[in-house]
Amino acid sequence: RWMKYRYIGKSGLRVSPICLGTMTFGSFTDEEEAFKIMDKAYDRGINFFDTAELYPVPPDATSAGLTEEIIGKWLKTKSRDSLIIASKVSGAASGWFVPPQRHGLTAIDRFHIERAIEGSLRRLGTDYIDLYQMHWPDTIVPIEESMEAFDRLIESGKVRYLGTSNDSAHGLTKANMVAKYEKLTRFESIQNNFSLLNQRFLDSLSEVALKEEVSLLPYSPLAGGVLTGKYNKSFIPPSSRMGYYRSLDNPRQRAMADRFLNDKTKKSVDQYMQIAKEIEMSVTTMATAWSMQHDFVASTIIGATTAKQLNETLAALDVVLSDEIVAKCKKVHDDILYPMG
Repeated sequence: RWMKYRYIGKSGLRVSPICLGTMTFGSFTDEEEAFKIMDKAYDRGINFFDTAELYPVPPDATSAGLTEEIIGKWLKTKSRDSLIIASKVSGAASGWFVPPQRHGLTAIDRFHIERAIEGSLRRLGTDYIDLYQMHWPDTIVPIEESMEAFDRLIESGKVRYLGTSNDSAHGLTKANMVAKYEKLTRFESIQNNFSLLNQRFLDSLSEVALKEEVSLLPYSPLAGGVLTGKYNKSFIPPSSRMGYYRSLDNPRQRAMADRFLNDKTKKSVDQYMQIAKEIEMSVTTMATAWSMQHDFVASTIIGATTAKQLNETLAALDVVLSDEIVAKCKKVHDDILYPMG
């Protein structure tokens, strides 16, 4: 089917406006279903797939890397050059949380970046990665050292372009200024949480993205499934992601569930569902289309635990929301500001 492709930043990466996220492959989604999901997306024209050495989620030392292995097996059934594959080096143990890779000693330095890329290439069964991203920033290692280490991957031919993730306006700007003055490869993309329920990117990062021509690759456009409306009921299914996270002893996962699922987010979703009903569209499709319509967005990352779940998100490829609907969505957020905090 015909697809209107977009470019990431100032790179030569020509991608579908929807990217398939894969973080549940190997945990919530088994290999057989993962193949069905990838086949369905590929057959619809999706050429952009995102993964990470950390996946699947929730992070665990025994399963880390399994998602890349599943994708690697599937890649053998397709022409490698027909796909844009993105992966990530786990962020620093000094940052977001302590990841299970390399015994929790991770840093965004030359050693860890080179160890990470070799592992990802081996598991994916490929000799290059199209877009290699820093999963989250390092608060200790100087960005000059990190960018120099990333640049070596470009020079070696193992990576085509670079991106960052879970980053700030300051972090993105500083990294790319270092790259400019040190004549190193810059970040062409930033992968941050962005949805109708989390519009923090609009505060300052959107200006940086537009003026510096760095593309946002928004993840969680459905806010962890909350924007599907399935949690706006009295009963939270224990098999659902938020139900599962709330059952864990891990305080980080429980806090994440509470951030995504609270009185303000549920009240917002009620109103978004009403807007979607007015235009005879599922709120899932509307939320995905809303994400795709921002001019700083190159490709919106969707996820699925079953192939069937792709129906409503992929339907957004054929949708352009009217100015009136966009304005109604804006009013919801203006009335219930920052529901995810």
